[in-house]
Amino acid sequence: MPLAGLRPQQQQQPIYHQAGLRPQRQQQPIHHQAGLRPQQEQQQQQPIHHQAGLRPQRQQQPIHHQAGLRPQRRSSSPSTIRPGLGPSGRGPPATSAAEIHTPPLGLHDNLEAQKLLDKVRHVARSCKELKEKYNIHNDGLYYLTTTRGILYEAFCDMSTAGGGWTLVLSVHENNLYGKCTLGDRWSSQQGNNPNLPEGDGTWSNKVTFGSPEAATSDDYKNSGYFDITAKDVSVWHVRNNAEMKDWTSMSILRYHTETSFLTSHGGNLYQLFKQYPVRFNVGVCNTNKGPAVPIVYDFGNAVNTANLYGPYSRNEFTPGFITFRVINNEKAPSALCSGVSPTGCNTEHYCVGGGGNFPEGAPLQCGDFAAFGWSGYGTNQGWSASLDMTESALLLFYR
Repeated sequence: MPLAGLRPQQQQQPIYHQAGLRPQRQQQPIHHQAGLRPQQEQQQQQPIHHQAGLRPQRQQQPIHHQAGLRPQRRSSSPSTIRPGLGPSGRGPPATSAAEIHTPPLGLHDNLEAQKLLDKVRHVARSCKELKEKYNIHNDGLYYLTTTRGILYEAFCDMSTAGGGWTLVLSVHENNLYGKCTLGDRWSSQQGNNPNLPEGDGTWSNKVTFGSPEAATSDDYKNSGYFDITAKDVSVWHVRNNAEMKDWTSMSILRYHTETSFLTSHGGNLYQLFKQYPVRFNVGVCNTNKGPAVPIVYDFGNAVNTANLYGPYSRNEFTPGFITFRVINNEKAPSALCSGVSPTGCNTEHYCVGGGGNFPEGAPLQCGDFAAFGWSGYGTNQGWSASLDMTESALLLFYR
């Protein structure tokens, strides 16, 4: 029987019900007791920044994240970016804090980008191929590729005698008083040394150096020197430090060959100098010289050519030729005689390049321009070349 005035109880209640307290299903963590919001699960102890009320960082963010900039997923090349589109080409470009005050690309910038794309879009082995295959007629810098797929930049003369000429080398005398010293890449940079008969060996190796834009300020040699198969050469003598756009107007002599002579010598000078090594004691004067090829003048003539060299030199060459691998009285070779065919044996005064040993007055004849200043720098007296010739770079092209 229930007691009078009391509601029946289905079962005995726990003590805390009797005290008016709410039941606890299970012992709560400390943060519940402190009135904090519970965390549904904690897989591991939380880092300090959680305890301090800071938002967690999943990983260290790059600098552009910290600056409020949007990240770039990958760098886009010019060929993947179209005006008005983002790097992906599918939507509007992202605007960052750094871009707010940056003006958009102007017409000039777009034209320059287009010029760059035009230069790399064609695959060609030479400037001649660029002209014939892609109908390109403008002089300037273009990218060419070797047989092994190596890309390099070269200057193309698309105007002279039908165009299609590829600049492959320049010989520049940086210091006529430095004898086979630093910068004499077409002879020797290691001093006059009988133990180095070929010097640096540049005429018959595949070492490249320099840049086409600096071809009148330093020695230059690109991959086309040994990779292009050509028939003829063109030579420009351009005053030192001339800007590329002024090469034609600052030339003192320009000519080319038309006999296809390279066809008989492997198609380039690299192969020719394998047949005619530029090495000390490889032969004797006149008997063992390489080919002498008649030239066609594009600027200048035979008389002007002769006058670029000293009066004594004029007595032992015939102008109107380009000659390869000649040997002087002391059996020292020179690689190239520009505009002339030697008949005498003092070739160090009017031919360029060489090996590593010039015995006469050693080391006074050792260097890229050998003994051009034998009777004084640029005096054009005795054996000395003119100042114009001494202070001009020799640029050689293939076609």
